[in-house]
Amino acid sequence: MSQLEKIRHSLAHLLASSVMEFYPKAKLAIGPSIENGFYYDIELPKYFKAEDLQKIETRMKELIKENQNFVGKKVSKIVAKKLFKDSPYKLEIIKELEGKTVGTYQNGNFLDLCKGGHVENTKEINPNAFKLTKIAGAYWRGDEKNKMLTRIYGVAFETEKELNDYLKMQEEAEKRDHKKLGVSLDLFVFSELVGAGLPLWTPRGALVRNLLDEYVWSLRNKIGYEKVEIPHITKKELYETSGHWDKFKDELFRVKTREGHEFAMKPMNCPHHTQIYSRKQFSYRELPQRYANSTMCYRDEQTGELSGLSRVRAFTQDDAHVFCRFIQIKEELGNIWDKVVEPFYKSFGFKLQLRLSLHDPKNFKKYLGKKEQWLDAEQVLRELAKDRKTDFYEAIGEAAFYGPKLDFLATDSLGREWQVATIQLDMNQPERFDLYCIDEKGQKERIVMIHAAIMGSIERFMSILIEHTAGAFPLWLSPVQVSVIPISEKHLDYANKVKTTLEKENMRVELRSENETLGKKIREAEMQKIPYILIMGEKEIQANSVGVRQRSKGDLGQMSLESFSAKIKEEMENKK
Repeated sequence: MSQLEKIRHSLAHLLASSVMEFYPKAKLAIGPSIENGFYYDIELPKYFKAEDLQKIETRMKELIKENQNFVGKKVSKIVAKKLFKDSPYKLEIIKELEGKTVGTYQNGNFLDLCKGGHVENTKEINPNAFKLTKIAGAYWRGDEKNKMLTRIYGVAFETEKELNDYLKMQEEAEKRDHKKLGVSLDLFVFSELVGAGLPLWTPRGALVRNLLDEYVWSLRNKIGYEKVEIPHITKKELYETSGHWDKFKDELFRVKTREGHEFAMKPMNCPHHTQIYSRKQFSYRELPQRYANSTMCYRDEQTGELSGLSRVRAFTQDDAHVFCRFIQIKEELGNIWDKVVEPFYKSFGFKLQLRLSLHDPKNFKKYLGKKEQWLDAEQVLRELAKDRKTDFYEAIGEAAFYGPKLDFLATDSLGREWQVATIQLDMNQPERFDLYCIDEKGQKERIVMIHAAIMGSIERFMSILIEHTAGAFPLWLSPVQVSVIPISEKHLDYANKVKTTLEKENMRVELRSENETLGKKIREAEMQKIPYILIMGEKEIQANSVGVRQRSKGDLGQMSLESFSAKIKEEMENKK
């Protein structure tokens, strides 16, 4: 455990210690260190409010200045049950722990059940480098059948500067929150009548989704993919054969027919696609077969886990599957990487990092197939990355349950890392569905299957993109590309003429003809993050021109309509 992790874990104990001073009847559950900080789950009185965090934080800082030691001690389970007799959550943990002894840690007058990972003394903690940030509800053990606890979050770093830098980034992230921007830009909405985790897309939002999907398809189409379509439900037998039923049965929306048959809403597309391939016998000359399919999938996520577009119950995968021979794997993977993934993410200014996601050899029972198949598949991916002289790192245990994968991690404009595109190599589904081709000798040859999702979930990618761009989409993707604003009503005819001319050039144009001040119309267009604003009055009419304002750059001056049209057509074609 790093020093920073020890600091964060120690602060979780100090948080619990302070809470117990103010609320002695509170019941403590767990308090781990997490990325950027720590939290503690506590059963607190109903009158506890977020405003109480300040007094708890102040008390934590006082405890730090007392230079308290963290002293660890192993005790028998019998002793531990006596020590924590008033803590039902601790008693439940003690009961489940293996062995005859458990770990405890004491700082000052506070004793907690803990296996360790602490600073030796609170003087190692900078009291100005942490902050309690928020409270949230959390079911005990993450099970909605259990009691709802209060989770108190904190962030912590080694220096005050690191804390301040992080808080500034969080402040900027708050401004870019896709859940707020998506509504203010009129892209999507959630309805209580429809249900949580089921986004509804407005005309503007649907346009953006379609443009993204069409862009991915245009890249795939150039390298020989064909579109397919599949139903949204399936008999359970399909997922029993693929292995998904045992893995995902508790996350499926299940449907019973009037005749008593059990169906499931599809949580993924690959098993359906195997059945398209298996419709006939393919010769090796007809491989690879490349199927692309953007389609909605459904998973029964718990309500507490839902978050805007980042985690939903209905999501659209821009999915594709390649059925090919083993000797074709590297070429197919390389084409997806070079000709789809790279150009797509480059157009948004994302920097990509490669992760080779492998199986966990210590827990092989959670994967399908044989170890030899896994090692072969992983070696192919490793060789591909090395041959391309790409910086990558290996992540044990991050593979899909049916095969290893190349995961692409994108760093956004705030320096946050997101897993985005993924290319997965699957030797197990072809085995389970008996997929083959006829080789040069007329014999059956087992094929392999490549899964490739470029955005992954369009919903999740939209959440990342909105926050990356702060809602200021590139010109080609903006729902409205040009806002035409006449200075007064007498300039409206000319403004309409400009709008009509640009629309004939396939540009998305709005005309702001409402009876408002020029300043207000400009401000409203800017709030909608529209890339170009064209202002026109007597001067522009006389010169047969437009006054151009570009988002983030301000006034560009007068420009002929032909010059302006040529400028933005070039910008759209190059996806700048």
